[in-house]
Amino acid sequence: MATIAFIGLGNMGGPMAANLVKAGYKVVASDLVEASRAQAKSAGADIAESAAAAARGAEVVVTMLPAGKHVLAVWNDVVPVMTKGALIIDSSTIDVESARTAHALAVKHGIASIDAPVSGGTGGAKAATLTFMCGGEDGAFAKARPILENMGKKIVHCGGAGAGQAAKICNNMILGISMIAVSEAFALGEKLGLSHQALFDVASTSSGQCWSLTSYCPVPGPVPASPANNDYRPGFATALMLKDLTLSQDAAKASGAATPLGQHAQEIYKAFDAAGNSGVDFSGIIQHVRSLTGKS
Repeated sequence: MATIAFIGLGNMGGPMAANLVKAGYKVVASDLVEASRAQAKSAGADIAESAAAAARGAEVVVTMLPAGKHVLAVWNDVVPVMTKGALIIDSSTIDVESARTAHALAVKHGIASIDAPVSGGTGGAKAATLTFMCGGEDGAFAKARPILENMGKKIVHCGGAGAGQAAKICNNMILGISMIAVSEAFALGEKLGLSHQALFDVASTSSGQCWSLTSYCPVPGPVPASPANNDYRPGFATALMLKDLTLSQDAAKASGAATPLGQHAQEIYKAFDAAGNSGVDFSGIIQHVRSLTGKS
């Protein structure tokens, strides 16, 4: 089995690295946080003293980092020390331009590269049921696929360099907009005397059906696994939804696309985040929607 370097062991990266260990790979891990390193070690990974040390000699490198600037900083450290022909996969959610810059760096050093952001949240990371949205050359995707299949259940090749990030940004703009719409419907239903269950039973089998309703319902009761039944503990935190909506708006401006609902969703989540809810699951936006009652 290949040796895989895994850099970035947070809420998503830690479980993903653990699943690669379970699949039989030798995983050499790196993170700036001691607790994350300790968790990875307990899951069976070897711990390297630095990202570059982890990547040296590895056939595959996976990065899972907060933002484009972090990805580029790490790739600038690790790509030059990787063996020519090795593969690097970035599963962070970052801006398209940074992803393309990272790909260009890999090409310069003879390294195959894939941008492969994920959907599925921490639950999907732990259960190895993530969806990977991949951008890069056909050959690089073919090399990456068997690795990704140990961490996810759906792997989609979206196109060339940066296409995975583009798909992730568009998908999560839909998600943010739809969660606000579902929350507004339940808030209206409450005012009209509808029970949560009655509205769910109708909308979940009618034209209002969507993932935000049927899998992540923002009110307690109808979907037992949704964060609404656990005091809105994430899940997928509001700060992360705001990050993705901001990326969508940056991409819209750069490309000249009109996304008025995406822009408004960003503004709504920005207000919710600013009110001290960055760590609340994004489905908690219903609390903000309810707070707007009576405001013009």
